[in-house]
Amino acid sequence: MIIAIDGPAGAGKSTVARELSKRLNYKYLDTGAMYRAITFELINRKLEDSKDLENIFKKIIDSIELDFVDGNIVLNGRILTKEIRDPIIDKHVSKAASSKVVRLFLLSEQRKLATNSPNIILEGRDTTTVVCPDAQVKIFLTASLEERARRRYKELLKKDIKIDFEEVKKQIEKRDESDMNREIGPLKVAEDAVIIDSTERDVEWVVDKIFSIVGDKKNT
Repeated sequence: MIIAIDGPAGAGKSTVARELSKRLNYKYLDTGAMYRAITFELINRKLEDSKDLENIFKKIIDSIELDFVDGNIVLNGRILTKEIRDPIIDKHVSKAASSKVVRLFLLSEQRKLATNSPNIILEGRDTTTVVCPDAQVKIFLTASLEERARRRYKELLKKDIKIDFEEVKKQIEKRDESDMNREIGPLKVAEDAVIIDSTERDVEWVVDKIFSIVGDKKNT
């Protein structure tokens, strides 16, 4: 079974998907981490402000290897966790997400991983509409802007990353606009997706809700 969890930044997709994968014993694929890894490499090469990003991204793609270990993205043999959650990545990740060459490359990689896994949870924007439109279970997880900014802010503080709350909110709002209006794979709700609003809900409640949906799907 393929389960796809879609939705805007800060809705809790990663946390929910990880917990659900443990409960179901399914493989977990964080598609957003793949874009963040490429953004990390872009910044690492000090090319984030370059004008010819498509050619730069092509060179990056031709020179890297991506993999997953225990749900964590691996770039050229290096496991990336905290590094790809830094605010500097948040600031520039939309460049990778809106790049045609990056999206086509990662789309191919994501579909391979989904096809080669009998039971998998894919989490990230456009997983329900572009990556796996035939997923048996499609979830669109959302929350209010204020709630999503608050969660992201708390997450950054736990990692000792100092940033102003209003700046976090501004970044998420900007990312929403970019995701909804990009030419390739814009953020939208799939027709057959179940919408779950996680505002004022804890992780356990959301995981229980999706677990129930999966159970119902298995019994049909």
